[in-house]
Amino acid sequence: MLKYQQIANEIESYIERHHIQQGEKLPVLESLIKEFDTSKSTIVKALDVLEKKGLIFQVRGSGIFVRRKKRKNYINLLSNQGFQKDLEKFDITSEVLQLEVHKPSEIVAQQLHIDRDQDVYYVKRIRYIEGEILCLEESYYNKAVVPYLNKEIATTSIFQYIEDGLSLKVGFSDMYLQIGKLTDKEASYLKLNSGDPKLTMESIFYLTNGTPFDYSTVIYNYNQAQFYILGTGI
Repeated sequence: MLKYQQIANEIESYIERHHIQQGEKLPVLESLIKEFDTSKSTIVKALDVLEKKGLIFQVRGSGIFVRRKKRKNYINLLSNQGFQKDLEKFDITSEVLQLEVHKPSEIVAQQLHIDRDQDVYYVKRIRYIEGEILCLEESYYNKAVVPYLNKEIATTSIFQYIEDGLSLKVGFSDMYLQIGKLTDKEASYLKLNSGDPKLTMESIFYLTNGTPFDYSTVIYNYNQAQFYILGTGI
């Protein structure tokens, strides 16, 4: 992890630990430079990361301020870390329906930028929040990037395993949203009625070097899913 990323994480942890509220002021730039014993450019980069994440805002001539915290039980619609981070205070569990290695379809190969003869992990899960069905998830992981998955990993957080177990860094994602109605099969998984409303999120996740590693489709249970977006203007 680069120095500015480490500092950004430490400032974020400081905000959380001290329950700093909307509009409260953080130490000025010069104080942060001294505290972290680093250069001005490094601190500026760290603050830029936090501003893009929607955690702070900066007012020229006035200082650095904390933004409003996310609402409880809401999922960041634009998160690159999976929704488990937003719901870390809740009991998030997974039921693995399928986990297997096979060759990708043409669409999956295109999204992951791989050839049809390469292997992918296919993972189909139902995700629960506090015992209630949150979503149905189907994911394809490029096996050249994620060489090993098992049921134990898939029942917890695959993204945490990728970052902590494989020492890979998730960078950015492309997301596509569609509103529709549940099919009979989808409704049976979500314990809803056929024709009920659904939000489908199709995502391609990339490492920091631009390599796509995960192509996923998530169908949310409208009774459980609540989302927020932090606009930054950047």
